[in-house]
Amino acid sequence: MRQVMSIRQTLDDQIDDLKGSLWRDFVHTRSRTLRLVANLEMDDFVVQTATYMSPPKWHIGHVSWLYEVIMSRVNKEYQFYSKEFSEYLNSYYNQFGEPHQKGRRGTVSRPTLNQILDYYMEINGRVQTFLSEYDTSDKDVKSLFEMGLNHECQHQELLVYDLQHLLADVYVPLKKVSPPRRATATPSMIPVRGGMYRLGYGGDQFCYDIELPEHNTYMDNYSLGRFPVTNAEYMQFMKDGGYSKFENWLSDGWKVVQENGWTSPMYWEETDGQWCIVDFRGRRPINPTEPVVHVSFYEADAYARWAGKRLPTEAEWEKAACYDPTSDTKSIYPWGDEPPDYTKCNLLESNIWGCTEIGSYPEGVSPYGCEQMIGDVWEWTSSEFVGYRGFKSTFREYNDKWFTGQKVLRGGSYGTPSMSIRGSYRNFFRLDERWMFAGFRLASDI
Repeated sequence: MRQVMSIRQTLDDQIDDLKGSLWRDFVHTRSRTLRLVANLEMDDFVVQTATYMSPPKWHIGHVSWLYEVIMSRVNKEYQFYSKEFSEYLNSYYNQFGEPHQKGRRGTVSRPTLNQILDYYMEINGRVQTFLSEYDTSDKDVKSLFEMGLNHECQHQELLVYDLQHLLADVYVPLKKVSPPRRATATPSMIPVRGGMYRLGYGGDQFCYDIELPEHNTYMDNYSLGRFPVTNAEYMQFMKDGGYSKFENWLSDGWKVVQENGWTSPMYWEETDGQWCIVDFRGRRPINPTEPVVHVSFYEADAYARWAGKRLPTEAEWEKAACYDPTSDTKSIYPWGDEPPDYTKCNLLESNIWGCTEIGSYPEGVSPYGCEQMIGDVWEWTSSEFVGYRGFKSTFREYNDKWFTGQKVLRGGSYGTPSMSIRGSYRNFFRLDERWMFAGFRLASDI
């Protein structure tokens, strides 16, 4: 779409002229949002294909609106752009009025797409003024603004999920590259010594309040899968009647399977005895060595029961990812403290638009020997999503209102922007959700 491409080019030109700063990070983040929708047709922006997804138009407007919320937190005299826009773009913040019903975001024709794009540019200008007038070295101001950037990253990933649901192989990204050639890889379980571990974020850069405070937790000896469970492994579960044997399932999970007629992961189709998936890389046979994706917590838990194992706790997952038993140190990522790059993991900027085969990123291995713990698929854990001991909310209604009925996922996916992931990051979804890029790896007691 020409208007989107024009705005994006303007932002890209600005990036080239900027030094490292919050404004540069803002421009870079905003440009990435537009890159995701640059090749959409106008009609694509307004369609909502399920109650749990949102139209691209809404995502673009909502991430802009949250910067208004942030500016209003710092400047008590701030005037929102439009009451009508705020009513439509509010997701669940009751403190700013009655949120618009999520399942009906696609029924709203006004504001129009062009109005939303104009609004997008207006907020860019307001943020630039805001950053020039307020002391961004102030810890609270800087943290709020960084939260806005990371919030936009979250919606970029949600937008990718929604584009998969809306268009799948019809979607044309601006850039797509081939997956790396994998090394020879064999699934196995890796032993991890238990004991005390400092769970949570311990660095000095941005993190969400739900990653804090870093605190001691104890775990027994356990083992964790070297890789996420693959499609080939999951197919064995299906062939053994995994979806038809109630004994594999939690009671609520079995009810969901029966009510929805699940017989495979989401987006899988069987034709003439062959299983295929329809995704950004087309309609293709299931690759047996890719991690299984688009499975719910219920499915992950059922597979683990069938396999005689279990899902890891988030503490077990994080220790295996970030702790080096040789040096008794903890890092931000499995490979150390250096930011992610395409040699270590498969994230949004990898532009692969799908999972890579297990063994594709030996340079991203953790000290324990676990691989692909960052990128490819979010990994379900058995942990309930609740605040850590001593949790203090830094932005009311953002995370803490979801402390019920959700499970924690770790590690990021091929739709996760690199700036927003780390080993301590806690994602969360309901137990029956599976349109996101979610898989799992197994754990067992020793």
